[in-house]
Amino acid sequence: MEHTFEHEASHIGYEYREITVPSELSSLCLDSYPCFGWEQDPNHEKISIPSGQHHVGGRSGQKSGTILYFRRNRSLCNRTELTRLQRNFDSCIAELQALERSKTTSAMIAALTVALIGCAFMAGATFAVTADPPIIWLTILLAIPGFIGWIVPYFLYQKLVHKKTAEIEPLMENKYDEIEALCEKGSRLIH
Repeated sequence: MEHTFEHEASHIGYEYREITVPSELSSLCLDSYPCFGWEQDPNHEKISIPSGQHHVGGRSGQKSGTILYFRRNRSLCNRTELTRLQRNFDSCIAELQALERSKTTSAMIAALTVALIGCAFMAGATFAVTADPPIIWLTILLAIPGFIGWIVPYFLYQKLVHKKTAEIEPLMENKYDEIEALCEKGSRLIH
């Protein structure tokens, strides 16, 4: 008994890519990368990284993220142009991350500075009360701005984050529009 097998000699060569993105941007990347010829690698599942762990291309202590795995046919038409569009997309994602971080950076610096000044006043109040003889009037005079310096940073932080968020929202919307335009161009090149 003889078996005959029909074997198609159609090998597809793939190039592979692994990216690490914040969890809030993983859906955007999963939806956008197919526009540049990439498909999710069926041999890997996306991996969620808990906050504070080391991960590919990242630093310890970062927010949680997701590692995404993609593959793309090496013989894809317009691959060079798709790669250029994809690099622009990647830079837009990096700019979105930087804009997101900038919402809290200056607010955190301002709040910590005010808190540190409050600590300096409280240290002065402590030295005034432990002096021999204790200088009560100076203790009270220094403790009041010290307590204010401990209370104000929370409200200052909230106000500055809100203000910066209002400034940055239009810039983020422009980046999302730019990402949409890049994806449309890439999708037209594939189809």
